[in-house]
Amino acid sequence: MTLPVFDTAAIEAAATSQLVFDAVRGALIAHAEGRTLVPPPLHMEFPEADGDCHVKAGWITGATDFTVKIATGFYGNPGLGIPSNHGLVCVISARTGQIRALLDDRGRLTAWRTAAVGALITHAMARPSADTLAVFGTGEQARLQASWLAKLRPISTVLVHGRTLHKANGLCEQLNALGQHARPASAQEAAGADMIITTTPATSPVLDAWHVREGAHVTGIGTDMPHKNELPPALFHRARLIATDDHNQCLDHGDFAHAVRAGSTAHDSDIGAGQLLKTPPDRPESAITVADLTGVGALDAALASAILDQLLR
Repeated sequence: MTLPVFDTAAIEAAATSQLVFDAVRGALIAHAEGRTLVPPPLHMEFPEADGDCHVKAGWITGATDFTVKIATGFYGNPGLGIPSNHGLVCVISARTGQIRALLDDRGRLTAWRTAAVGALITHAMARPSADTLAVFGTGEQARLQASWLAKLRPISTVLVHGRTLHKANGLCEQLNALGQHARPASAQEAAGADMIITTTPATSPVLDAWHVREGAHVTGIGTDMPHKNELPPALFHRARLIATDDHNQCLDHGDFAHAVRAGSTAHDSDIGAGQLLKTPPDRPESAITVADLTGVGALDAALASAILDQLLR
């Protein structure tokens, strides 16, 4: 029997944003409730190429499949005319151990999963009236975070902060072409938005904690390895509510870990992101809230299975 291999075009045709949102939301809630099996991720770094690789696996209790995913990020690739992110997902039967299919998604599922989680958590934790968004970073994920959050709530303005004005302008052009109102901003101005999402491979904080206004929400998605750091520890000290997608992962290699080691917050001061999706938080208007997202393998499993089901219909 020939192993089914589905390419990016087939995967994109089968996936819808609603399918991604539903799969990710359900898996994040299952993870918060302890109904998943998620081993620690494997990390590799390639400093000479400014790249890294993650291998993640996950299973939701009772699901027919589990997955093993390879995802790479080589951040100099755009200069070579190719995307930064690549990868594939192996879908395996949790009943027989047989490989059901390979999804040659070139990193699409990771990108969609990350965008959906960031959008869902930001929407759930931000004030209902929040309508200005700042993205730190100018790559694919920054674009996806802004466009996927716009599927859940109105956004009046997107402020874009990048390492260079040229890259910030480029992302603004993409977002404006999608119907959003985007413009470049300094780090200080961007940190004053109602909602802030950081999407960088930074190794030191990209914003000043004291530039974040009361009532703002901040989501960090880029700190997926121990040496990375986007959010300053002082921000966690100011936060009334802290959410993590996986407590142990975020204590190991998230921005939450940096804050705990710095003594800015306690190691048990967080709440599961899936718990907040199940029961929306009662947040004071003036509260600062923070989410630290490091990527959970069970979410990849749920999304890959949902898409494979569509592909095999």
